Amino acid sequence: MNNWKETTLDVAIEIVGGGTPKTSVDEYWNGDISWLSVVDFNNDRRWVKKTEKTITEIGLKNSPTKLLDAGDLIISARGTVGELAQLKKSMAFNQSCYGIKAKENSDINFLYYLIKWKIKNIKKNVHGAVFDTITKNTFEKIDILLPSLPEQKEIAGVLSSLDDKIELLRKENETLEKIAQTIFKEWFVDFTINGEKLKLKNGIPEWWRVGKLTEIADFLNGYAMQKFPAEDGVDFLPVIKIKEMNSGITNQTDRASKDIPEKYVVNNGDILFSWSGSLDIDIWKHGKGALNQHLFKVTSEKYPKWLYFYWIKFHLQGFRQIATAKAVTMGHIQRHHLDDAKVIIPREAHLRMADNLILPIFEKTILNNSEIQTISRFRDTLLPKLMSGELK
Repeated sequence: MNNWKETTLDVAIEIVGGGTPKTSVDEYWNGDISWLSVVDFNNDRRWVKKTEKTITEIGLKNSPTKLLDAGDLIISARGTVGELAQLKKSMAFNQSCYGIKAKENSDINFLYYLIKWKIKNIKKNVHGAVFDTITKNTFEKIDILLPSLPEQKEIAGVLSSLDDKIELLRKENETLEKIAQTIFKEWFVDFTINGEKLKLKNGIPEWWRVGKLTEIADFLNGYAMQKFPAEDGVDFLPVIKIKEMNSGITNQTDRASKDIPEKYVVNNGDILFSWSGSLDIDIWKHGKGALNQHLFKVTSEKYPKWLYFYWIKFHLQGFRQIATAKAVTMGHIQRHHLDDAKVIIPREAHLRMADNLILPIFEKTILNNSEIQTISRFRDTLLPKLMSGELK
């Protein structure tokens, strides 16, 4: 650490402001240049969702928006301050974000991890009467230790290798999900097995039958976990709400006592279904937690997990439309909508055949999710030690 320089973050970065082309000028929009706002990314390396908005070259030229290169960083500067991503491709962005480029004395990959480590400090320097906001001056207040450029690249290389492994596992899961959904559709929607159409009777295969979604799965609604508050200094369970389904467990996650009824405990691999707000379904992967209201834990003692998981997915768009139509404050569905959702239940022999195909894929996905969490925890443990120089 003898050659590490004590300085401030602004010494290592070039800060770029964004902007928005005039929405009233049609020729500025729907071009070939991706244009980001703060809702288009989250605090995850190289995670930027496919943006729905694009601008044209003339829109870029005649507005305050700027173009970032692949590898550059983007950070949210207003509202949900501190969301950070590294771009996979060149993109423009709006005024709710800052672009960050590396100066000659710094490595852009190192800067990603350095800023990620310093996010708490950045958030402490917000201001604004309505929205939390950071300015370019905020970065002048963030103290850092800056290693030599070769050391920066070595540190970033260690952390990047872990993130690369995480990204590979996520891509593998995306592929596995597509394969499983394809098999499910072929069997239970198209009624085709190994390329051969099954003989139908009354619109479904012989010896198969129509049932209800609630017939193949039990839907346990969560509990008001504020009734089980965690005591200071005592072990606790993180409370799983709709927000946690999307972002996992964070420092803002509520805590509940471990003395909750066992049926409300959620473990990795459990199926969670949010029945209000942004209706969604997911395989939980963030460790043991407590099931809060507005979420179902979906289980079955008779049918395989993948069967009710994909049938819920099959009906998800319909559920969302029902919730949107009912929305006054926060749209939702009711239990009778689960009863109304029809499913096709195969004969036992065909169910076993499908299980032999889909279950290994489903279990591999759960195993990959577990490995992602293990690697993520290891990376997060290493991060402060490497950035502070405690660990070489």
